[in-house]
Amino acid sequence: MLAGKHILLIVGGGIAAFKALDLVRRLREREAQVTPVLTKAGVEFVTPLSLSALSAAKVYQDLFNLTDEAEMGHIELSRAADLIVVAPATADLMAKMAGGLANDLASTLLLATDKRVLIAPSMNVRMWDHPATGRNLATLKSDGVLVVGPNEGDMACGEYGPGRMAEVPEIIDAIASALADGPLKGRHILVTSGPTHEPIDPVRYIANRSSGAQGTAIAGALAGLGADVTFVTGPADVPPPAGVNVVNVQTARQMLEAVQAARAADAAVFAAAVADWHVTNAGDSKIKKDGSGLPTLEFAENPDILATVSEMKEGRPKLVVGFAAETDDVIAHATAKRVRKGCDWIVANDVSPETGIMGGSENAVTLISDAGADSWPRMTKDQVARQLAQRIAEAMT
Repeated sequence: MLAGKHILLIVGGGIAAFKALDLVRRLREREAQVTPVLTKAGVEFVTPLSLSALSAAKVYQDLFNLTDEAEMGHIELSRAADLIVVAPATADLMAKMAGGLANDLASTLLLATDKRVLIAPSMNVRMWDHPATGRNLATLKSDGVLVVGPNEGDMACGEYGPGRMAEVPEIIDAIASALADGPLKGRHILVTSGPTHEPIDPVRYIANRSSGAQGTAIAGALAGLGADVTFVTGPADVPPPAGVNVVNVQTARQMLEAVQAARAADAAVFAAAVADWHVTNAGDSKIKKDGSGLPTLEFAENPDILATVSEMKEGRPKLVVGFAAETDDVIAHATAKRVRKGCDWIVANDVSPETGIMGGSENAVTLISDAGADSWPRMTKDQVARQLAQRIAEAMT
């Protein structure tokens, strides 16, 4: 998939820059062409000679290089590649991208490009958790920038938490997804996944047994067919797939806000197991078991995300796909749900405890549409995802 592809690799200044050397090597093994751009801070961690030797290409560093800029080299660099990859994407680089700054070669390339951009963030956990970085990340995602990682783990500074740059195989997968020339290339698809957690107090919540595995697999399969996927996920047990725009949420109301904030989609797949209710009198502090009796919880219905999108008058996706997890009369209940919600398709499955589907690795689904009910044999969730993605691709052409 990467053979003959041209990657413009911007290497930022961080300890994770050493991974960029292996990334170049792995991309070259897959017959991709790599043009490195090294920032002034990046030089402190890897040398131009190392990048040049591994890429078999010139390393670009200076915005004001007379030779390179004689024919507006920064414009040519920014548009000649099939994809721009920023690895590591430091907090500084992300801030420049979000703010539209162009005061060095890397930031100028990123502002001048008309190609897709994939970033692999890397920074100290405190920097990653800082509100400014969160705002910048949200801006970049809304601008269509793809993100892979960061991962959680030990850091060079001795701290532990999110902020480690994604590993090279993960970045390779994300690059392959971004460059996929499948039938969904150019299509934007929204996918929701995972459970939602509805707080009772700061330490307790109401949830369900969804692992998020099926929604994650669907998002990955759609990306593999070339789609630009916005992946809105609750606190799932599985990591998000590579090559998608991830939006993490906790509650149903946050999920609705994220769905409404996403840019217009050609199709939407609502695979999340959204909690039906939330606690209206959730405590601000931990509810104590102090002998005064059982607490009284008051409930209100959560927003109906599937129905909200299905009933949109303007900007409704061409194809809206819902999920129906049932324990009895599966097809009858799912068929009624499709009519009630107003969606185009419903993917129904039996999540009775004896099936082992909820939280398991396999699924057995029935696709319900205007054409009727099409029951698929039991298969892995990855196989279900690939088959559903293919059906979506066929419906979008």
